[in-house]
Amino acid sequence: MKKYLSLALAGLLALSMTACGAIAADLAAMASPKSESEAAASASSSAVQQEVTIQSLNGSKEAVELTVPYDPQRIAVLDMASLDILDALGLGDRVVGSASTSLDYLQSYMENEAVANLGTIKEADLEAVMASEPDVIFIGGRLATSYDALSEIAPVIYLSTGTELGVVESVRKNTAAVASLFGLESKAEELMTDFDGRIAALQEFAAGKTAIVGMCTSGSYNVLGNDGRCSLIGREIGFENIGVDANIDTSTHGNEASFEFIVEKNPQYIFVMDRDAAIGTDGAKLAQEIMDNELVNKTQAAQDGHVIYLANPAVWYTAEGGVTALDRMLSDLETGLGLSV
Repeated sequence: MKKYLSLALAGLLALSMTACGAIAADLAAMASPKSESEAAASASSSAVQQEVTIQSLNGSKEAVELTVPYDPQRIAVLDMASLDILDALGLGDRVVGSASTSLDYLQSYMENEAVANLGTIKEADLEAVMASEPDVIFIGGRLATSYDALSEIAPVIYLSTGTELGVVESVRKNTAAVASLFGLESKAEELMTDFDGRIAALQEFAAGKTAIVGMCTSGSYNVLGNDGRCSLIGREIGFENIGVDANIDTSTHGNEASFEFIVEKNPQYIFVMDRDAAIGTDGAKLAQEIMDNELVNKTQAAQDGHVIYLANPAVWYTAEGGVTALDRMLSDLETGLGLSV
């Protein structure tokens, strides 16, 4: 009996030692370093997730390849079109600081105490930007001269709305660029899906029709060409803009025009953007007050009820290039032209 008991105990001991050996081998395998090829592959994969390269502009407004952190957690925004895009992509919780704005659809950032005030789209508060400890900083053209100073704090992403490319394609390109920082490319495509059909409907309406495009500021009406603000109307929608010679630069604030000039041109449509309302100029005359005069009322446009006041002037003037901005700009045209569904 003792013999059989001894044999049984010996067998159990052998099994126990075998199991312990297997566990030890597994632990050793887990603890052992990876092969060189496996380590390189792992490091490469990690690097892809840590950085991404996009096309941006530098302080001289030249296209450059910019490497920035992938999936940045802390974002400083000094450009309303960029804030618009980030908001549309659902990334508002990453914004730690923003320039001030009166745009109604971005007021949640102005009212959020967790979002620092970084100055304006024309003048950044560098100390506030630094204190916000951003991973990346977004700027627009008004802050191009501050590019180098801001780059000392964090990588600066400077996206623009190109006249040659057009507003719609610029929005598409810039939204895709911002989305690529976060792996949200499919979301960016989804945001742009409805715009092409709306543009096509407006183009069909505009075909063969003449227009003067301009903005009211300081009591006068400044005509705009197809080289800057409101160029969407002539360049992409397709109204024949007869207010400005193609070789004259009107990209900043347009060229002041007499009302006699407007009567002489006698367009079928007149588009009006109220700059003073867009920037909140105290005591300024409304665009309707400026344009409702004896001379303008002689034009075919006025007599046919085709003087179109852009309902969201702040969007056209300060946020052109954003997703929501583009939606509102198209809505202004659709409503003004009687195309709204």
